Amino acid sequence: MNLKPEVVAQLERVLGSVEMLLPRTVKPVDWSSCYAANWRRHSFSGYLEPVKVTDTTTLDELLGVEEQKAVMINNTRQFLAGLPANNALLWGSRGTGKSSIVKALLNSFASKGMRIIQIEKEDLIYLSDIFSAIEDLPYRFILLCDDLTFEVGELSYKMLKSALDGSVYSPPENVLIYVTSNRRHLLPEYETDHIGGKFVHGELQQSEAMEEKVSLSDRFGLWVAFYAFSQDRYIDAVRLAISREARERHVEIPFTPELEQEAIKWSRDKSKRCGRTAYQFAKNYVGRYLLPKNDI
Repeated sequence: MNLKPEVVAQLERVLGSVEMLLPRTVKPVDWSSCYAANWRRHSFSGYLEPVKVTDTTTLDELLGVEEQKAVMINNTRQFLAGLPANNALLWGSRGTGKSSIVKALLNSFASKGMRIIQIEKEDLIYLSDIFSAIEDLPYRFILLCDDLTFEVGELSYKMLKSALDGSVYSPPENVLIYVTSNRRHLLPEYETDHIGGKFVHGELQQSEAMEEKVSLSDRFGLWVAFYAFSQDRYIDAVRLAISREARERHVEIPFTPELEQEAIKWSRDKSKRCGRTAYQFAKNYVGRYLLPKNDI
């Protein structure tokens, strides 16, 4: 049957549109050599995209978070050993090492079968698809949702809540959920949230608004809090960061009183003492220190 050219052109446009809606054809992730993947949304579903792990941070390099490291190391080791372990909410001040701890855990335990899948908030609605893709694999997966915050009523909020609650969306035995956030309860808090509290037998009970906001974070077995550094801890972090940057470039950079004062001024200008601020200062200082030795 011969079709008219305009009909053929129209069919090609329709097929092209349908093709754009279909999930792209991708190879399954080779978890034996790939330690991390991102969930990429496409049309009505998505796929796991392998990523090269480039962050070489080790647990020993994270300063000022010794208690937090101990909690997360123990929980992760329990999980890798097939023992009971908890989903974890790492919350607190920005730049204090929440995400870095999870990345350092992967660097320490990838050889023990630990793998990471990172997922964005908007893609939490695909949790069941991710679980189906990995539940029968011989690896232990940390599902990481980084820097997570919600607004009231979001669908992804309800999906995560259902997964943590042990519903039909609950993760398989080889998956734990680690979430980092600047908010303790993952939701914004307002003064009006506290209206409606009442005393029962002399004890103040939370309002319904606060009960709902606590209900998600309460489903995490572990709450791990992170706080801004003291000045001494910040200087220790700067010292370590500069040493690491210098070692990678096979040079020695003396840690002088003038350098320390410059690092303190940098933290004041940034209005933040934390590991991230220390790392940013170290990159700036080491770069300026080595630039005169360069021909550029």
